[in-house]
Amino acid sequence: MTHTGPTRGPRLSAELLAREDLRLALAEHDFAAAFGLIKKYGGLSQNRIAAACQLTPGKVSVIMSDGSKRITSYEVIARIADGLGIPGNFLGLAPRSWEKCSAEMPNTIAVSPPDVDFPWRPEVTTTLATELTGTDLTMDRRTAAWLLAGAAITGTALLDPLEGWLVPPALASERRRPGRLGTHDIGQLEHAAVAFRQWDHRFGGGLRAKAVLGQLNDIAAALEERQRPDIEGRLHCVMAQLAGTAATMMWDSGHQRRAQDYYRLALRSTHAGGDRAFGANVLAGMARQMLCTDRPGDALELVRLAQDGSRGHTGPRVRAMLRTREAWAYAAMGRVAAFRRATDQAREELASAGAAEDEPHWIAYFDEAEISGVTGGRLLDLARTDPRFHAEAAADHIRAALAERGAEAGRSHALDRIGLAEAQFLMGDVSGAIEETHRAVAAATLTKSDRVRTQLGNLYRHTVRESTNSAVKEARDSIRELLAN
Repeated sequence: MTHTGPTRGPRLSAELLAREDLRLALAEHDFAAAFGLIKKYGGLSQNRIAAACQLTPGKVSVIMSDGSKRITSYEVIARIADGLGIPGNFLGLAPRSWEKCSAEMPNTIAVSPPDVDFPWRPEVTTTLATELTGTDLTMDRRTAAWLLAGAAITGTALLDPLEGWLVPPALASERRRPGRLGTHDIGQLEHAAVAFRQWDHRFGGGLRAKAVLGQLNDIAAALEERQRPDIEGRLHCVMAQLAGTAATMMWDSGHQRRAQDYYRLALRSTHAGGDRAFGANVLAGMARQMLCTDRPGDALELVRLAQDGSRGHTGPRVRAMLRTREAWAYAAMGRVAAFRRATDQAREELASAGAAEDEPHWIAYFDEAEISGVTGGRLLDLARTDPRFHAEAAADHIRAALAERGAEAGRSHALDRIGLAEAQFLMGDVSGAIEETHRAVAAATLTKSDRVRTQLGNLYRHTVRESTNSAVKEARDSIRELLAN
């Protein structure tokens, strides 16, 4: 009988279950690879795996030594899930009964409260920064693993609290301690915020997240003191930029819920500092996160909130970027005509832009290459359901992006390479797809971005469909090896 109670055996850690290579193996029911990874990274012997799954040691040994020996029995797969504490959806099963008993997060994680101050008050924003950074700077591996499992907020719970961005801030309460920051100090902090953002844009993966969080924590402490009004406004703007960088770092590390916390902090900080243009950029980042989690309706609402709240405060590059987010949402909804209209509007806005130096540094990246890459990516989304009409166009746009921005673009370059490889698989150009897959893997080794790893996982599935081709198998092995490391 299938086990229905709490897990019997040595439950796998959240860190191990978060490994992309294990997730892929479990999704394919490749238990030879899965048991090998569990043995290597989970520290379980073949005998312990066998006992937990109610299999004989000999059966486990045969499975691990011969990948062609597949497990197809629902009963056996369910025993493996229950024995090792593998969530049902990892194996194509319904949620197991014991999953409900394990859903609580540990008390050590500070879950940020909803925005209950309306209009928004700067001191509440400062308190939020102190609590978030204080928790994340001291988190242990177990806490980090639980954060990894936290799902992003969607719908009304996400959107309604953000309405405070459209309303002028409340007056800040008087602080007792006098602050001592001067113009030179704030200039250095602004320079550091730019450097951290550039680092993340190039490399991704949150490699310097602790440094960003530490700087955020220091700025929150400075804002708790009574600074000069001009210094205080600039401090809020620096906090916004650092929180925005922290959000992308958290997202790149797989912490979807925590990324939203930092996006919200960034938005509130732009509100306190009066930087409407960067606030629109923060909302665009939140929209992109919703698009990557298949919530195009929420994304479109976020883009409209950005457009409404920043009207008259943004230059053509920011407006063009917002149009591309709008186009992305339409493409995800299958509204091809609306997607093309919004994309054309983005190009028209960009055509009216002057030199990149005429707009804030954080939007200087948005150029023709960016529009080509974003358009190609959205056409690729459409091609997954209708490759005949969209795959070739997707490949053309992605090639244009690759021609205009090189490997120094880091994360964007890797995503372009992965997208082009997938487009060629969809076009039926297997040899070209194999060549691009190897280039994609080489580009992906230069970034630690979780987004890049996720897209590699999607590309991996195309290599499985061509499993009899030895060249495809070699490409598939290169992806698996990278994900394993």
